[in-house]
Amino acid sequence: RPEFAMKINFFGHVETVNGPDGKHRAKWVPGEEILAWPYDVPIPGYGNNTVNTLRLWAAKASEDIDLDYFNHGSYLLAVEDKFKAENISKVLYPNDNNYEGKELRLKQQYFFVAASIQDIIRRFKAHNKDFKELPNKIAIQLNDTHPSLAIPELMRVLIDEENLGWDEAWDICVRVFAYTNHTVLPEALEKWPAAMIEKLLPRHMQIIYDINFRFLRQVSFRYPGNTDKLKSMSIIGEDGEKHVKMPNLAIVGSHSINGVAALHTEILKRSIFKDFYEFYPDRFNNKTNGITQRRWLRKANQHLSKLISSKIGEGWICDLFELKKLEKFAKDEKFKKEWAEVKLHNKKKLAEIIEKKNGVKVNLNSFFDIQVKRIHEYKRQTLLALYCIHLYNQIKQNPKADFVPRTVIFGGKSAPGYHMAKLIIKFINAIGTVINNDETIGDKLKVVFLGNYNVSLAERIMPACDLSEQISTAGTEASGTGNMKFALNGALTIGTLDGANIEIKEEVGDDNIFIFGLKEHEVNELKHGYNPRAYLEHSKELRDIFHLIDIGFFSPENPNLFRPIYDSLLNIDNYMVLADFDSYVQCQNRVAETYRDQKKWIEMSILNVARIGKFSSDRTIQEYAKDIWRVPQVEVPDWKDK
Repeated sequence: RPEFAMKINFFGHVETVNGPDGKHRAKWVPGEEILAWPYDVPIPGYGNNTVNTLRLWAAKASEDIDLDYFNHGSYLLAVEDKFKAENISKVLYPNDNNYEGKELRLKQQYFFVAASIQDIIRRFKAHNKDFKELPNKIAIQLNDTHPSLAIPELMRVLIDEENLGWDEAWDICVRVFAYTNHTVLPEALEKWPAAMIEKLLPRHMQIIYDINFRFLRQVSFRYPGNTDKLKSMSIIGEDGEKHVKMPNLAIVGSHSINGVAALHTEILKRSIFKDFYEFYPDRFNNKTNGITQRRWLRKANQHLSKLISSKIGEGWICDLFELKKLEKFAKDEKFKKEWAEVKLHNKKKLAEIIEKKNGVKVNLNSFFDIQVKRIHEYKRQTLLALYCIHLYNQIKQNPKADFVPRTVIFGGKSAPGYHMAKLIIKFINAIGTVINNDETIGDKLKVVFLGNYNVSLAERIMPACDLSEQISTAGTEASGTGNMKFALNGALTIGTLDGANIEIKEEVGDDNIFIFGLKEHEVNELKHGYNPRAYLEHSKELRDIFHLIDIGFFSPENPNLFRPIYDSLLNIDNYMVLADFDSYVQCQNRVAETYRDQKKWIEMSILNVARIGKFSSDRTIQEYAKDIWRVPQVEVPDWKDK
């Protein structure tokens, strides 16, 4: 939509000018201009004759070529600005381990929010003249802190361009914005060097300082003389390099702050944002995540969808609570047989992908044990990897034992600069190489890492899964949605009491989920004086596993390749992999024994699907619309009747 292209500015300086009311006002004189070109993607509704549009932005240089450079023979310099501009929307998640990468990420964050804010204001002004109406027409949900610069950007537009006073602009701003937090990990709570923002966005840094000054004045009135509160709640951090704490900016500038699972929200209130919760108790609320059944069951698992619809109709497609009607078929032997046939069909399809992508032929009579998600130490791919070595050792020590065959499947991507996550991927692949090529193991155990994990691959993985691994350290996962997708497709969950696992357990029942490990309060208690080596000393199984890593068994060409994983787990173990290992093994033993009784397993699978209705994104979005955005529900007539 080139007719709606926007100019986005960077760098430059701020001048003081006389406004139309004769008062001094700030004017940003930018040093760089980039164009934001809008592209509209149609998003059709399901069976309602409605198509919405998703507006995306591409960065373009205001001029394709610098003729001065070109005419002097500097051909690369002549197009350098074009390349730099287009990188803003071309490179996803640039490595921010260096200054240039950090600056590009900050540019990206501002570019997208500035283009969107300008577009929102343009549309608003086309039909409205009074900016007091803006909060009644517009709701902006900050999806984590990455779009937090939208707050000072809207303030800049209202004050500098629309000539509103500060108090009126701020009232509008707070009523427009709401903030969803997605992480409890302290290192993931975003902060930016103040000097970098000041250089890139000089006017916005002024506005952030003003927001902070006014907010801290309120805090000091509430807590006179309490410097600890001021330091904790300040948007500007003074420890080390002066920086802007983006979660604090998002909280102060929003009328609603929500977590994405019940436990997550409680952790925000009593721990991470405790001071803010005490200051703004009415702003905090929970909105448990959801997934869309139209993609993750109706489209991704068409055979199961047809089987379900043949018994209870298609009402579940738009009301997932309708799946409750499946409960009465959980003991129906004919239905269970059909259910098992669908699972086998899906496993065959995934097995074909594994053989094509990885060259590994897996046993269809094994149970598919799957962990696919972002690679991160807190998600504990290492726990499942160590368990794979444990299974390998068990089979090697007693090859004739009655062992339940298992195919362990990993998938996921790491951040570009996250060395340990990349090493974990290498570790999993190395374990798989040893196990999959050991003839004494045969079909009893296979370990595969599916590369280039994405939505299309996930649509093949979720329907084929028997056991869903949701094994993060309790108190670290905000919610998770993979846990919901797997359960919706009939997989049983092995997991800790973390994120939405707790609510899944409440819905499906204690007998239909496999829970292990430390609880969140136990993790917090154990952190003081935690000694991972003590668990090694008391566990022969762990000692055998770490011995193989220590001697370079999985990397004979480079025996010390996995030394960082070895050292990290034995000396630090931030996410208590070793503390939970024995509990995890015992729980996995229960899983294997349960899987032997296929009739019981399938019954549990059916009940998981029947009771997963709460975790539809339809329910989630209805809660956002009702509680945060205050958008009334619109009844849409069925277009099929017309």
